[in-house]
Amino acid sequence: MGSALTVSNPAPLSTLTTMQVGGAPERIITCTNTEILYSTIAELWDSEETHQVLAGGSNTVFADDMSDWTIVLVANRGIEIVAEDSESVTVQVQAGHSWDEFVAWAVENDYAGIEAMSGIPGSVGATPVQNVGGYGQEVSQVITQVEFLDQETGELAIKPASFFEFSYRDSALKHGLLGIIGWVEFRLLKLDGLSVPMASGQITEHVGAAYGSQLPLSQVRGTVLELRSSKGMVVKADDPDSVSCGSFFTNPVVSYSKSLEFPEEMQRWSMPDEDQVKLSAGWLIENAGIPKGYGLPGSKAAISNKHALAITNRGGASSQEVLELARLIQERVAARWGINLIPEPNLIGF
Repeated sequence: MGSALTVSNPAPLSTLTTMQVGGAPERIITCTNTEILYSTIAELWDSEETHQVLAGGSNTVFADDMSDWTIVLVANRGIEIVAEDSESVTVQVQAGHSWDEFVAWAVENDYAGIEAMSGIPGSVGATPVQNVGGYGQEVSQVITQVEFLDQETGELAIKPASFFEFSYRDSALKHGLLGIIGWVEFRLLKLDGLSVPMASGQITEHVGAAYGSQLPLSQVRGTVLELRSSKGMVVKADDPDSVSCGSFFTNPVVSYSKSLEFPEEMQRWSMPDEDQVKLSAGWLIENAGIPKGYGLPGSKAAISNKHALAITNRGGASSQEVLELARLIQERVAARWGINLIPEPNLIGF
């Protein structure tokens, strides 16, 4: 099955992340299939060597000094149909496969269920960690099972979606469940080229359709890419506002009674639990006196000009500058609104 490719004294991690910050690690080990991935990570667990798994690099901020770290680069790719009937298709996707390439493949083949998650950067294997989602869809709605190597037990097993205890932008993988994902299995629907009912007013309003409408898959993907691009949330070489890790903070979820303390014009969304309301972190930031485009004096990190929820690298920013701006945002929002914003990306090496 081959062996891992190890590079000592490699380039800085800024070259492997969408935020483009982070120093050079001691070495990078590239794993092109699950067998190599599992054996590599098991050896590192046994050695207790300081290490981090990396794939798409879209949701990670590395410290400026990573010289004592080993990076495991997940590079296994591929999509395989494992079951199919008249109503659905079940596919296994390798952890290192690009998420947006998988979405594009599904749309091209008329498979519904992930079309509203177009344009999200990163890899398939990272999506279960924080239950990635967007525009009314999240991966927990379509994940059936995951091949998972458990760090605590050393057991390699296929685990059902329920094992990961998914909730809004969250899973057991963020709360003590340690291990590595080799592949993720999804069940997508055959709806004659149409989407699942749209659970995003932003999409339906943009195209002039009723909430809950089923739209052509290609139209949903195109609309989402347009909406995300307008916010600098699609990685593009010619868009400096996309040099980020996407949303830097999660939208806070509060009780319904707490939500009544905020102005009526504030963006908010209902949650499956009727006693909970999701608030707009971007609105909280802007209305705490931090406008789009804001940066600390002399810093090369700044709020996106397009979206208050993204911190961007204006060219040569250090990870310390990124975190300084993040802390300022947290302090201002807490002082103005009494809300503690939680960072969404993984902060490694700090």
